[in-house]
Amino acid sequence: MNPWLYGVALVVAGVLAVLLVVDLVRDRAAQDSHFIGLAVLEVVMLVQLVGGVVALSRTERELEGAVFVSYLVTNLLVPIVAAFLALAERSRVGTTILLLGVATVAGLEVRLWDVWGGRGA
Repeated sequence: MNPWLYGVALVVAGVLAVLLVVDLVRDRAAQDSHFIGLAVLEVVMLVQLVGGVVALSRTERELEGAVFVSYLVTNLLVPIVAAFLALAERSRVGTTILLLGVATVAGLEVRLWDVWGGRGA
């Protein structure tokens, strides 16, 4: 797995989380800028999925391939589900849902890095 992509994913998730917290404190509903940020995060997750599968096919590491790929796919699906749920609830709750989705992506990224490094499967 590419450490640069890991870093980019965490930075994008972190910046988006800060933006969401600021708007949550300001009592604002989900904005278009939030969904644009979520789309950027989704593109990073898609690139990471492809890169992760390629890296898995080329590695000699001892790791559970099914667990690794399932984390990659889940990381790809979380922003989509969060966006749909936030669109269904156009209030402050929608912003909270987006924040929880971004936090979930960040948490899954950390776990994905652990699985790749062989520290748990």
